[in-house]
Amino acid sequence: MSIMGHRKHSAPRHGSLGVRPRKRAKSIVPRVRSWPEKTWIEILLEKNKGEAEKKGLTPKPMLLGYTAYKAGMTHIIAESDKPVYGVEKAQVFMPVTILDAPPLLVLAIRGYRRHPMYGMLSVGEVWRSPVEAIDKLYGEIYKDNPFIDLESREVVRKYLKGLRKVNPGLVKPDKGSEYGFKFIEGNWEEKLSRLKSLDLDDVRVIVSTIPVLSGIGKKKPELVEIRIGGGSIDDRLKYAEEILGGYVLPSDVFVEGQFIDVIGVTKGKGFQGVVKRFGVKELPRWHKHRKGSRKIGARSPGFGTMSETPQAGQMGFHRRTEYNKRIIRIGSRGWEITPKGGFLGYGIVYGPYIMLYGSTIGPRKRLLVLRHPIRPPEWTPLTTPQIIYYSHSSKQGV
Repeated sequence: MSIMGHRKHSAPRHGSLGVRPRKRAKSIVPRVRSWPEKTWIEILLEKNKGEAEKKGLTPKPMLLGYTAYKAGMTHIIAESDKPVYGVEKAQVFMPVTILDAPPLLVLAIRGYRRHPMYGMLSVGEVWRSPVEAIDKLYGEIYKDNPFIDLESREVVRKYLKGLRKVNPGLVKPDKGSEYGFKFIEGNWEEKLSRLKSLDLDDVRVIVSTIPVLSGIGKKKPELVEIRIGGGSIDDRLKYAEEILGGYVLPSDVFVEGQFIDVIGVTKGKGFQGVVKRFGVKELPRWHKHRKGSRKIGARSPGFGTMSETPQAGQMGFHRRTEYNKRIIRIGSRGWEITPKGGFLGYGIVYGPYIMLYGSTIGPRKRLLVLRHPIRPPEWTPLTTPQIIYYSHSSKQGV
């Protein structure tokens, strides 16, 4: 008696159901759905209290997120601060991603109160003009930059012109102004005193990017809401008042060596079939059928809430979160770490930058939101790898 062969009765499914539906992101600026309860400094003080205090780390209010543009990748050789195969201070090869992180302008404060049925609801906001902050940061950070030939007045004009395209209610044309536009802030001091009198449960700020000072040549800034963490609610509101109408740098939000979450929109790949999209097995080219090989045999019954069978559709350009990416370095002179010929498709990093270990989502020029870790790892280092060699070699032809 011969035994006929048959297919396996069980096999691991292709594609995670946790990221359904696989559709295009609504906006290229990702929305942060949840914020951590603790800042990275608070996490360090909990797990390494004595050593953290020796380094001068103290709990304080700070932003729980920051935005940056993906510039490109290179590599470094560093002394690892984590034992590798039992060897301390081993010299290791590290691929790194460089993020262009110009200063963020704090345009508004938004207060929230928790509703027993609907959750967090906004109860008021205060907007303030960032014109003085742009003049100040340009003089402090970009004044001696050999690659920027713009004046601060021109930077303000371009920024206000781009912000008007994003939100026409914030900026109005003003021929009498030296910039040609005027930021409409209203009586912000009265609104701020009214907001401080409320019983708030959460405080967040609305920040704006300054793409004019990045290497992508973009005009329209992006507006992102970021939560303030650390300290009591009164401390957070006081900190928000201090930075309102000003600017923050990546060094004000993160520390070198810490872990962060990267939120963004992945690289788009268009409409793809099931073999590329889900990795299903290609059928034989000619075996009892003439209907193609790069497809599935059957779609299963056509009823139910959601079909788990792999089907063709949109691939890429999805909003995704990468957890626990480590910051290797935070710097302020981006042109010093730009490789020869500039980053491919990006150019020169002019100002503040963030160096991440490994790769990250999105193509070059993509805006990424960096967040304090919402599920931090067990290892919480107080140090950062010591860089021995940084590759400035050209990436042309790589």
